[in-house]
Amino acid sequence: MTIRTPVRHGRIRSVAAAITTAGLAAAGLVLSATPASAADTLGAAAAQTGRYFGAAVVPNLLNDSSYAGTLSREFTSVVAENAMKWDATEPNRNQFSYGGGDQIVNYARARGMTVRGHALLWHAQQPGWAQGLSGSDLRSAAINHVTQVATHFRGQIHSWDVVNEAFADGSSGGRRDSNLQRTGNDWIEAAFRAARSADPSAKLCYNDYNTDGINAKSTGIYNMVADFRNRGVPIDCVGIQSHLSSNSNLSSYQANLQRFADLGVDLQITELDVGGSGSAQANVYRQVTQACMNVARCTGITTWGISDLHTWRPNDTPLLFDRNYQKKEAYHAVLDALNGGGSGNPGTGTPLRGVGSNRCLDVPNQSTENGTRLQIYDCWSGANQQWTYTSAQELTVYSGDARRCLDASGAGTTNGTPVIIWTCHGGANQKWTRNGDGTVRNVQSGLCLEVGGNATANASQVQLWSCTGGANQRWATQ
Repeated sequence: MTIRTPVRHGRIRSVAAAITTAGLAAAGLVLSATPASAADTLGAAAAQTGRYFGAAVVPNLLNDSSYAGTLSREFTSVVAENAMKWDATEPNRNQFSYGGGDQIVNYARARGMTVRGHALLWHAQQPGWAQGLSGSDLRSAAINHVTQVATHFRGQIHSWDVVNEAFADGSSGGRRDSNLQRTGNDWIEAAFRAARSADPSAKLCYNDYNTDGINAKSTGIYNMVADFRNRGVPIDCVGIQSHLSSNSNLSSYQANLQRFADLGVDLQITELDVGGSGSAQANVYRQVTQACMNVARCTGITTWGISDLHTWRPNDTPLLFDRNYQKKEAYHAVLDALNGGGSGNPGTGTPLRGVGSNRCLDVPNQSTENGTRLQIYDCWSGANQQWTYTSAQELTVYSGDARRCLDASGAGTTNGTPVIIWTCHGGANQKWTRNGDGTVRNVQSGLCLEVGGNATANASQVQLWSCTGGANQRWATQ
């Protein structure tokens, strides 16, 4: 992780929801019921699906009761912010200092927590003596550093960020020009091979920032990972740092995770923080968490810090706990998503695709305003298209305070009644049944959910109409 000005991304199109489901089977639509009891901490919620939830920590804060208490209660994994980097662990050549790293490892192991190692090689935070080296001398020193540090912590590290931030920003998709890169293009491969020899049990990761979607940089990394996998270079995981803002564009975030997973490596969200506050911040946290839950090989999430009191982004209030260690709205969004589970598992929302239009039931502009009229739009993974059928016969969208129900406007019972979202209240105009032919019928009126006028274009509005079984009234999973 680099101490730098956080990169601002484009406007986010939608929020990601963690929403619970009950069994509903017809025309291929199968949703699942809310778990009998939800976990009440981040770590316990993540553990339900075999994942970890971690935080970056500073050794001298482990004696602070608020800091350590929150860490021990909520998290199941830790990573050192700086205590395991090159300048900290080898301040002089061949003179190693492991005090801070050992403190973190001992703290974690005493509490049953796993440890991520960060980072063996990085162009930044090198000790002065290493900065003065080049060529074969630097290569030798770098590989020796990997070997010595990974050997010292052998058997105690779950995952190592073997190499950190070696790719350039911008459109090239190529390597960063650094002193390490100038030792030869195979330096990353050499580092991974050395790490595997030193600690065969640790998962070996490549870690980078500005890789939060499909772009030139993430594609360059993807190509390297594919090459490594094809040639037997030992790489087990890719770390997606995810230093984000409340307007970050995450439209291809999940797809990016999935394409790496398809190469046969795990994904880890390694340095998550989101500048902002309130629902906008919470929505980004929710979307990242849900994306991880929807990709089976996304094995865990780490936030870069615990509370806004101690963060490398002090003006951005980027973490899940405020300066007084109180849970923020973002915390509850993450917890909801973790308790929800991944795609196809209990708690997952499902897009409803119109059979006639091949477009999905959509809340325009990710609105949570009561009375927002529904439409169809191109299907994607956003939470404004994730619908949950509950045991109360509701179809809900979003979660937490933003949760809304599919609603017949004004409790209308006539053809053409607009279909909207509204705060859930249990009324009959918010109850729905699914029929064997794929239609969705309103309990109060007996009318069916349909796309008006058999329209198929984006932004075509949804209404209630007498049930005909036509393609504009039939809905299936995406």
